[in-house]
Amino acid sequence: MRQYRTLVRRTWICVQCRANSSVASPNVLRASSKPKSGLPSEPARTRFAPSPTGYLHLGSLRTALFNYLLAKRTGGQFLLRIEDTDQKRTIPGAEERLYEDLQWAGLQWDEGPNVGGPYGPYRQSERTALYQSHANDLIASGHAYRCFCSVERLDALNRQRNQAGLPLGYDRACFDISAEESAERAAKGEPFVVRLKADQYPMFDDLVYGKTGQNRTGKKQLELIDRVYDDPILLKSDGHPTYHLANVVDDHHMKITHVIRGTEWMASTPLHVALYNAFQWTPPQFGHVPLLVDRNGQKLSKRNADIDISIFRDRDGIIPDALVNFAALLGWSHTHKSDVFTLAELENIFNLKITKGNATVVFDKLWFLQKAHAQRCAAEGGPAFESLVERTTKVAEQKWPQEQL
Repeated sequence: MRQYRTLVRRTWICVQCRANSSVASPNVLRASSKPKSGLPSEPARTRFAPSPTGYLHLGSLRTALFNYLLAKRTGGQFLLRIEDTDQKRTIPGAEERLYEDLQWAGLQWDEGPNVGGPYGPYRQSERTALYQSHANDLIASGHAYRCFCSVERLDALNRQRNQAGLPLGYDRACFDISAEESAERAAKGEPFVVRLKADQYPMFDDLVYGKTGQNRTGKKQLELIDRVYDDPILLKSDGHPTYHLANVVDDHHMKITHVIRGTEWMASTPLHVALYNAFQWTPPQFGHVPLLVDRNGQKLSKRNADIDISIFRDRDGIIPDALVNFAALLGWSHTHKSDVFTLAELENIFNLKITKGNATVVFDKLWFLQKAHAQRCAAEGGPAFESLVERTTKVAEQKWPQEQL
């Protein structure tokens, strides 16, 4: 017993948790659950759409978890989509690591790579023709246009405006090119991008923040001669989509009903809604969850290796239920007496009571949850406990020489 005591870290326990240290059973949770607060009346189809340019970290795990829980709580489906259009920044093996980390956490997708589904393929690199087709649809409807401006011209325009103290943007030099000339130049192989004709970015109803957005026009107008427009690029000169086009097209075709993502994407949502309107499609419902910050109020960087899921799992020996429990409490509130929940219990009680302010990450709480889930695991015994002992032993052997153990 003395050998194991050296492995236990000092844990922080909040007053509420200390007063309610017993762990509620799933049956108790079912009995005490309130009506589905703020949940849709129909099954939700949600998705997690990471890029293989990095590894799963605490923030992305929480995003995946909230989408997963919303789908499971409503009897819907949780999709995994790989947004791999940025091939230059793709990290070899990152996609496989992503699958491993999600499955370790218990977040199994209903549709996606290695699983299949009716709306595949589920990698964006395999859907390029679809994006090009929809970009052409927007050109035909007058909601987008080809832009043949060179990089040099655009750089010169921005430098000129910056030196004059004017807002940056595009002057729509190619907007007045006739449809015939535009098609002819494209057919001859002249490089071009496709821009959205962004006349208005509408407000939208956010599941967390309510009515939001600035309902602003896409033009930045001073005098007529100084007029510039946002007109974001949808299709790049190499024929690949930007994030905005691919995201909207995929969510529509995969019949996504709810998009839960970080508040850093909030500024892009009016553009996405404008794209849905241009296509005459019904947008999904959006919900933006708070940023994760440290004790000093600084945003947790995904480049910080300490929040990589593999660090929690392999270096610290964190139990999957403990990390999932910890991630769920970062911005989500509940009315139960205990903060200790398994993934199965979270599936049964999750709602959309998400806070609007930043969520402070206090890792002392993670170690409190780790202890609670380890105690539950030991009490239940079986393969899960044997696995816990094996993982704990591995962590101990990595930290201390054999003679000390």
